[in-house]
Amino acid sequence: MASDSSFYFVPLLLLLMLLLVSPTATAAQPSSEPGGNATAARLRPGKELLRHKRIRALLTKLNKPALKTIQSPDGDIIDCVPSHLQPAFDHPKLRGQKILDPPERPKNCNFTLGGSRVSEVVVQAWHATGEACPEGTVPIRRTTEKDLLRASSLRRYGRKPVRRGVRRDSTSSGHEHAVGYVNSEHYYGAKASVNVWSPRVGDPSEFSLSQIWVISGSFGNDLNTIEAGWQVSPELYGDSNPRFFTYWTTDAYQETGCYNHNCRGFVQTTNKIAVGAAITPESVYNGRQFDITLMIWKWTMHICTVSRIQSTGTGGWSWARAS
Repeated sequence: MASDSSFYFVPLLLLLMLLLVSPTATAAQPSSEPGGNATAARLRPGKELLRHKRIRALLTKLNKPALKTIQSPDGDIIDCVPSHLQPAFDHPKLRGQKILDPPERPKNCNFTLGGSRVSEVVVQAWHATGEACPEGTVPIRRTTEKDLLRASSLRRYGRKPVRRGVRRDSTSSGHEHAVGYVNSEHYYGAKASVNVWSPRVGDPSEFSLSQIWVISGSFGNDLNTIEAGWQVSPELYGDSNPRFFTYWTTDAYQETGCYNHNCRGFVQTTNKIAVGAAITPESVYNGRQFDITLMIWKWTMHICTVSRIQSTGTGGWSWARAS
């Protein structure tokens, strides 16, 4: 009896397996009828559909309605977004608030750089079009689907990798840097001029930057930073152009903060400079040198990040406020 029951059980098991497999096999067959592609799309694996929905949702969240759009020669799209609609105002504490007027410069601050015979001004690539964003708007580099697909994960898009035990020296594995710093109890601002270069990076996931970095807390999980400068990051931007950037974090890059406008918290007021957009021209070895001057200072209850994109003593101002 045991052998007979086994004999009938095996065919039934095979039949059940065929029934389970056949719908999948049928779904995988391409359709030759009209609308076949749409049918195939509807039958894509659930994870792929979910990822696609998340990408569309994130693009909608980051790319706000624009009053004007500018096509940059380097391929970027610059959206002129009404100031009160920029991503920072998605934050509950900022929603409905007005943009503050740009602050006055601190007294006794001279931004003229001497000793250079070069009179060409450092600008951004999109300025070459001759177009500008209207007053009351801010230029924001449009995030594309390709930008998101290059990211290691949608959740970490526009953020630095989580690093345990951020170090001030250059001995950390995989992260080499040189730092000049001053350390005291009370600072209300800092200023630096940095050369603009376009260094090669060996891997798309690598990046190179030069920045001013104002920090508080220890180098543990309580690290707070406000950062601004230029960076080359193929993973973030899809090319090797030096780009103006800002960054902030309140917990050592773990859960808070991001580059540029990729999360809530950074408020921009200028209509002339786009964070994340390419800077041009670049410095040449044994040739012309170009730099940007950056300044970060505390203004009443806010932190102001001010950058002057220039080659000598001329250029435009970029005023911004970080909450």
